[in-house]
Amino acid sequence: MIKAGQILLAEPFLQDPSFKRSVIMICEHNTKGSFGLVLNKPTDYTFSMIMESDLSLPVFEGGPVQKNTLHYLHTFPDQIPDSVDLGNNIYWSGDFEVLKDKLELGVLDISHIRFFLGYSGWGEGQLNAELDSGSWVISQTTADIIFETPVDKLWKNVLINMGGKYKIYANSPTEVGLN
Repeated sequence: MIKAGQILLAEPFLQDPSFKRSVIMICEHNTKGSFGLVLNKPTDYTFSMIMESDLSLPVFEGGPVQKNTLHYLHTFPDQIPDSVDLGNNIYWSGDFEVLKDKLELGVLDISHIRFFLGYSGWGEGQLNAELDSGSWVISQTTADIIFETPVDKLWKNVLINMGGKYKIYANSPTEVGLN
């Protein structure tokens, strides 16, 4: 059973363009549905393009739902009130005005915050059905893995670290017909 703070890794041959080779941090999972953020889909946007700011921090595609909303993960619970603890020193959301002020003042390590446009969402029972069908692999993670692993290597590295059959998944071709 999936819970907030775990990550989902798309199975190697999932062809949905929104989720192909995706790593998704689950921020919320309950009987009404699930909410997560894709960790490894960079965009051409920067924070300064979205908000009035001089900070050119990268912005990622959190998923295909409500791409006009901004979300974030970070490691600053003591500095950003109302942060949601996802475990393993990973926090979701919090007081955005405080975050923005602290970013402008340069008092936060910007390598430990990640912004997302949109999110990934599942209705009641939908994610559990996708898990049952084998579309996703569930794993644990840490802040170091999320914030320090290059995004283009995240999916593969997490699978390799899981060992066993997942090492084979990690080395599977992106296009089966090319194998």
